[in-house]
Amino acid sequence: MKTPHDDETILSSDETDVDSKALKPKKEQKEKEEVKTNKTKKKKKVHKLSLAGTELFTAKLRKRGVVYLSRIPPRMGPAKVKALLAEFGVVTRIYLEEEDKASRKRRQMATGSKGGKRYREGWVEFEDKKVGKHVAESLNSTSISNYKRSVHYGDLWCLKYLSKFRWDHLTEKVAYERRVREQKLRVEMVQARKENQAFSTLVGVGKAMDKIDERRKKRKLKEGSSLGDEKVHQNDHKKRKRKFRQTAPVTQGNVGSAKAPLLGSMI
Repeated sequence: MKTPHDDETILSSDETDVDSKALKPKKEQKEKEEVKTNKTKKKKKVHKLSLAGTELFTAKLRKRGVVYLSRIPPRMGPAKVKALLAEFGVVTRIYLEEEDKASRKRRQMATGSKGGKRYREGWVEFEDKKVGKHVAESLNSTSISNYKRSVHYGDLWCLKYLSKFRWDHLTEKVAYERRVREQKLRVEMVQARKENQAFSTLVGVGKAMDKIDERRKKRKLKEGSSLGDEKVHQNDHKKRKRKFRQTAPVTQGNVGSAKAPLLGSMI
């Protein structure tokens, strides 16, 4: 005979089997995700250069030459300069300096058009010194493009080869200028803060002085009103004084003179 407890035990065992089957794929998915994350989190291998490799790299750097561009025409960026000069030799690096914000504003105010970025000067590094020197000598003061439909038709190259100049000198120069600019900004910020503090203190002193003047004026008005009230009371008192007609007092000397007009009026 089966008891109700046996049925309950059977049902509970079935439920546990189902739960274990449902949990298995979830566990497998989690393990796969963990494996993927571990693969992605693997540190990149650092390739250590040997002495021979470093010497070769320094020798290559010494062979490189830098060409200076004193003027860069409008609508010309680093990519275009590299594409134009790469026809004559291998270009390793290029750097173009943008115009200042003040000069850009002046240009926009003069022309009336916003326009794109413009560059003042640039430096181009060639893989070989000889190639850079030859490019600078041959292309200097020549037209960039001979096609009339080209944007740069009529513009000339302004190139100069910089002997004994390395790319490190340029990076040092740029870093120095950046540091000087940051220092100037800091000094200007400190000056502006000092001016603001001085202005706020002066404003506070001015407000305090205005309050003192207001109090003095109020006191003067009160004193003036009190004095004015006293004067008004005095004037009113003077005005209110009434004069009564009084007969002269009767004395022994003027008794006859006083009776005569009375007798005359009666007669």
